[in-house]
Amino acid sequence: MRRFVLTITCPDRTGIVAAVSGFIASHGGWVVEAAQHGDLATGQFFQRIEVLAESLPFGPEEFGIRFADLADEFRLDWRMSDTDVRKRVVVLVGREDHCLADLLYRWRSGDLRCEIPAVISNHPDLRPLVEWHGIEFHHVPVTVERRSEALAEVASHFEALDGDVMVLARYMQIIPGEVCARYPGRIINIHHSFLPSFAGARPYHQAFERGVKLIGATCHYVTSELDTGPIIEQDSSRIDHADTVQDLLRIGRDIERSVLARGLRWHLEDRVLLNGSRTVVFA
Repeated sequence: MRRFVLTITCPDRTGIVAAVSGFIASHGGWVVEAAQHGDLATGQFFQRIEVLAESLPFGPEEFGIRFADLADEFRLDWRMSDTDVRKRVVVLVGREDHCLADLLYRWRSGDLRCEIPAVISNHPDLRPLVEWHGIEFHHVPVTVERRSEALAEVASHFEALDGDVMVLARYMQIIPGEVCARYPGRIINIHHSFLPSFAGARPYHQAFERGVKLIGATCHYVTSELDTGPIIEQDSSRIDHADTVQDLLRIGRDIERSVLARGLRWHLEDRVLLNGSRTVVFA
């Protein structure tokens, strides 16, 4: 059933919930899900409300016009999305296919409600898999000599495809700071460790060398600082002294798939709000 999803971030104060819910009720809006959080450390307030679209006498554009005075009064940074308008996900991938294959399966089965207009890779290996799904495949080689040009071309493709979110499904390339700054909260990465532990390259090998007993994966937003962006979702699995590096890689691939899928789904459903270097996730 079609819904409008309203998300709000603003300075916390008394009366926000009453004002926003009262505004919706005054126009006949039927709230089917609502969540809010006040961060005492930062003084910020976060809210997510789902309203049955058919219960309101107008759409998001008219809602914005009527909501403007209240938004100004409470200094609301807000947006409203329509569940009938699916977000456009552009996937970036390297040679490893496990995260990409999982996302494509979930997309085809309807588990991920989005459009995937294209997959971009710095290697040609996964073209057959992508094109079998009827999705465009763009091969953009990345070399030391033309790294900046290649990543600028990737950003150009993202713009041309009218992408809403860029997903690094084991892309294994560092996104330039200027691209990160252009799309804050719109680039999602899956890192194969339980951040902040073992950031950077070869985290499973780092974990093996340190003899850890838990390994994990982290879905996070990408920023200009490597592997430090706001975390959306994490999970872990217990290992022991008998596990080899190859065992860690095998176990880790399963965690990566599920963590990336959950994090992306929550983003698509507007359940993730940025809170400085952290996130508020209404999952």
